[in-house]
Amino acid sequence: MKKIFKITAIVLSILFISATAYGIYVWTDIKNTANDMYEPLSEREGGKSKLLPTAVSEGEPLSVLVAGVDHTAGREDEVVGRSDTIILMTLNPKKGSTKMLSIPRDTRTLMVGKGTTEKINHAHAYGGAEMLIDTVEQTFDIPIHYYVSINMKGFETLIDAFDGVNVTNDLGFSMDGTTFEKGPLLLNGQDALKYTRMRYDDPRGDAGRAARQREVVTALMHEAASLGSITKVGKILDVLGETVRTDLAPDKIWDYQSIYRPALGNIEESEVAYTGETIDGVWYAIVSEEEKARIREEFLRHLELN
Repeated sequence: MKKIFKITAIVLSILFISATAYGIYVWTDIKNTANDMYEPLSEREGGKSKLLPTAVSEGEPLSVLVAGVDHTAGREDEVVGRSDTIILMTLNPKKGSTKMLSIPRDTRTLMVGKGTTEKINHAHAYGGAEMLIDTVEQTFDIPIHYYVSINMKGFETLIDAFDGVNVTNDLGFSMDGTTFEKGPLLLNGQDALKYTRMRYDDPRGDAGRAARQREVVTALMHEAASLGSITKVGKILDVLGETVRTDLAPDKIWDYQSIYRPALGNIEESEVAYTGETIDGVWYAIVSEEEKARIREEFLRHLELN
């Protein structure tokens, strides 16, 4: 079974917090990591959505599409891996809040640039971050300013770089040979991924899995905020440089950390309501037009675009 893990503000949070906490002492390392992570898109200017006439200005609310990409399996026409994790995140520094939407990877929609109707997570496999952004924008009609993608094979290493994460498990269960007792747990990278993958033994199904995934995300952000040694920061930056890609230009990191970091302290979670349907032997998450309109209204309001 594929390793699936929902990440969100972690990458921005770690960079922003590191820059703030250690400033000039690790700024050279942060700049090097930002350069390693920087991967602009061929048909998109960082900070500019195809749905809007101009790029977002510093200090204005912005959106980020976060994708966790599985490179371990695919078909012949999948060249860059499926995005088994898709999160739309909006940051509003004026309100001091961040909204996070977990998009079901099985959402049935049109592949922009390919013309076929498939699961939304196939878009990244066919056309990388660019096609995924185009497809999410078309599906929900919400502008996306930046993207962050992470190779999920390296995310386990990132968790271990923090010496694990603390969670509180509300449902005892076993997964892939590991037993997760009910109550407080300290999870290493491997166990954290198992913890976030389980859904079949959870009466909440996908919603329960999504809740555990967000719990680990939040725990990592707390760890980032309490980093106590430059040695640990260096290890974390090394992992980020190897596994993360974004079109957020390196020269914007310092300015953005001071503007948007406070918004990361107040995360409001949102979920997509859907119905399951099997079409031509394939199971899909079907999102109604009414639900898409609700999501669009909620996130455009947070972006102050309505």
